[in-house]
Amino acid sequence: MVFDNNSYLINHIRIALLLILVVILGGTFVYHFVFDFTLLNSLYMTIITIGTVGFSEVEPLTEGGKLFTSFIILVGIFIFAYAFSVLSAYIISININFNFISNKMEKEIKNLKGHTIICGYGRNGKQSSLRLNNYKQPFVVIDHNQEALEELEKQEGYFVKGNATDDDVLIKAGIMNASHLISCLPKDTDNLFIVLTAKQLNRNITIVSRASEESSIKKLKIAGADNIIMPDKIGGDYMASLIVTPDLVEFLTRISVVSDNHMNIQEIVLADLPDIKTLEEIKIKERTGCTIIGLKKEDGTYIINPELGMPIDTNGRIIVLGNTEQINKLNNVFHIN
Repeated sequence: MVFDNNSYLINHIRIALLLILVVILGGTFVYHFVFDFTLLNSLYMTIITIGTVGFSEVEPLTEGGKLFTSFIILVGIFIFAYAFSVLSAYIISININFNFISNKMEKEIKNLKGHTIICGYGRNGKQSSLRLNNYKQPFVVIDHNQEALEELEKQEGYFVKGNATDDDVLIKAGIMNASHLISCLPKDTDNLFIVLTAKQLNRNITIVSRASEESSIKKLKIAGADNIIMPDKIGGDYMASLIVTPDLVEFLTRISVVSDNHMNIQEIVLADLPDIKTLEEIKIKERTGCTIIGLKKEDGTYIINPELGMPIDTNGRIIVLGNTEQINKLNNVFHIN
């Protein structure tokens, strides 16, 4: 972790400022009451002495005054040296800490398999990471923004600092072993380049890309994106739907994720059940209490509320609905992570 250097820095800067304030008040007091300077001249003399700016004395100094002024100069040098050392230590420690964490994380990322790579940690990237985290899916974020990465680091998330359009950065993020990639950079040209690069490095990876313009959708599809999302379009459709069918939209939204830690909709890969020929043979309702609400066939078509006697494709998927307890039972019965 990047240690809590903000509080470290603030506390030591406060000490330095407090020392400066004490010296200014003390110096002003001594010059005014001991050496008979005016109050303004006392304050001015103290400040230029602490600052070691090299101005001449505002009034003639006695031998004692010269000794006191020399003391103030030394104190000023000490305070500024102290503040500088604190600031330097703060900057160096952040760099050392961050590099140490990055190196450690790089080794851990190499061991990941079947994870998702998120390119860009803006609003869409952040929301994607939150949802994946809710589903307990491993992911690696690629971004060049230091503040964004420090936020991720505090959340114990995996990240790689750099430009996602760079092959080496994608390789560091484990593109060879990743199962999915989300490209959500603001520029369509960058997303297009990432899609092309990712497909070259891993032909089997599933890619979801953001698009800002309608004209970019076809290009992203040709480049290899499996799904293209236009956030503005989805947001507009969602807001309009909340007006037309508010209760239905809210219900459909809620069945996706009940809370931050529990979901009540799940899918089963039929390839994991090679001996099953029909939905009825799975006996999901009897074994888990969940209800089958959809079936995805091998050709990509969906069947809503399928008949239990319907034959199934080996490469299809079943979509089921249930409460938290039922979904947990489903995950245990069918060994779903």
